[in-house]
Amino acid sequence: MKKRLRREKDPLGEKEVPINAYYGIQTARAIENFPISGIPPKKEFIVAFAMVKKAAAIANMSTGDLNKRIGKAIIRAADEIIQGKLHKEFVVDVYQAGAGTSHNMNANEVIANRAIELLGGKKGDYRLLHPNDHVNMSQSTNDTFPTGMRIASLFMTETLITELRQLEKTLSDKAKEFDKIIKSARTHLQDAVPIRLGQEFRAYAGAIAKAIKRIEDAADGSNPETSGLKELGIGATAAGTGINTHPVYRRYVIKALKDITGIKDLRPAEDMLEAINSMADFINLSAALRGLAIELIRIANDLRLLSSGPRTGFAEIILPPVQPGSSIMPGKVNPVMAEMLNMICFQVIGNDTAIALAAQAGQLELNVMMPVINYNLLQSLEILKNGIRAFTQRCVKGIRADKARCKEMAEKTVGLATVLNPFIGYEKAASVAKEAALKGKSIKEVALEMGILSRKEMEKILNPMAMTRPRKIVSKSQRAKVSEQKPK
Repeated sequence: MKKRLRREKDPLGEKEVPINAYYGIQTARAIENFPISGIPPKKEFIVAFAMVKKAAAIANMSTGDLNKRIGKAIIRAADEIIQGKLHKEFVVDVYQAGAGTSHNMNANEVIANRAIELLGGKKGDYRLLHPNDHVNMSQSTNDTFPTGMRIASLFMTETLITELRQLEKTLSDKAKEFDKIIKSARTHLQDAVPIRLGQEFRAYAGAIAKAIKRIEDAADGSNPETSGLKELGIGATAAGTGINTHPVYRRYVIKALKDITGIKDLRPAEDMLEAINSMADFINLSAALRGLAIELIRIANDLRLLSSGPRTGFAEIILPPVQPGSSIMPGKVNPVMAEMLNMICFQVIGNDTAIALAAQAGQLELNVMMPVINYNLLQSLEILKNGIRAFTQRCVKGIRADKARCKEMAEKTVGLATVLNPFIGYEKAASVAKEAALKGKSIKEVALEMGILSRKEMEKILNPMAMTRPRKIVSKSQRAKVSEQKPK
């Protein structure tokens, strides 16, 4: 069956477009030019971009530059996209024309053709409403694309932070649950002093809380040295001068964006040119995500170590079994949720490198590498959100402690010798540790055998909870000195 087509033209000539497509000739050229990854734009970016187009139409009507009948049709078409319709019409590969011109025209054409239908016309009849003259009025790819990037990133950052707060809370809950479980700490992967399992989990929760703050600072611009994603260059048009815009357009378009997005503290950039040629705000957010990824890798690896075994590893905690771990070894269960999180975080770190390289590759008045910055940043936000949600729900919430194993390791650690330092001195404590390691005995057993301390003293010194927090210590020699100084 022959495909039905319509003929459109642009400055390069004429071309046929599928008759039912809402996109037009410039999008069709982009489909031919960029058959790269097959990855379409993120839905959040499609929605954010439609919001920019809607805000521009509202602003242009407010200045009197855009006919209200045409402007209202554009707004209705943009609203449909914001509601989730016509997303399949956004077909340009994420690796595309520099600065995102192809995506901008894809949006202009889809909105134009849907608006034409709403006005009673047929797709492609740009005499009624034109993609460039009307939908793109007072705009350039150079200011709309980074504005769409900022809004999409803000939306996705908010959903990521929601999942991070849940992870932080779950780790804090586990810290309380495990607070009285004594185990051996490990430094350099070697035996160290006793610690509470709850203290380990509390530290994990604290690391996530700080990562959240860094991400919020990068997004909001609460750090005075950065502007954040809420500072918009919309109205800058092609080269930061605001050419082809009404003097009050910028004020109207930002007001409209506040209303449409619900982000009330959006604000105009102090320097419009800087806002379209510098990618520093995206670098800051990506760097904060990289920092989060590094913390998550560390935590996931700790959980893998602490749950290693069940017979030949640390085996101090038990991760929830979510699937069989081997196609050949019966009964094997692996820490798959922690492994999944690791892989996500490796990707995020790679994305950050790509963003850094793209951010430094801009020249003069524009960074043309915005599409790859946009794709990598939004991918990082998306996979972190989804991965953290799964990790929290299917791993962290179900962690159990093996109390007996933790106690066994706490009693075996040669790090217990550290507790003896204030009472018998470092040298004697070292000899106890050496003897314990040599004979495979506990610190307590060796100290008693050597007659260094009495059983009563050892019980007091090795009080489990007291060993895991600061305490006032009075050694035998100190007690003797105090006794000598007392008046007779």
